[in-house]
Amino acid sequence: MDSAMYVCICHGVTDQDIRNAADAGCGSMAELTMRTGLGSGCGTCGEFAREILDDARAAKVLPLPVFAVAA
Repeated sequence: MDSAMYVCICHGVTDQDIRNAADAGCGSMAELTMRTGLGSGCGTCGEFAREILDDARAAKVLPLPVFAVAA
C-alpha cells in the first residue's frame, strides 16, 4: 500500500486526495479548492497541488492507437 503525502497541511489534503478528485472529474485548481479547501490557507501548496492535479488528469487521457504505416 502506498503511503499518502500531505500536500496541504492547513487542510490535511494528501496527494491521493488530489488524485481522487481528478478521478471524480475535478478539472481546475478552483474546483479542487472548493472540494478540499486546498490552497485557501497559507497558499504555499498551490503549485505542487497543480502539478499533481495536471499529472492525474493527463494520466486519465487515453492515448490514440498508433497504426503501423503500410509499406
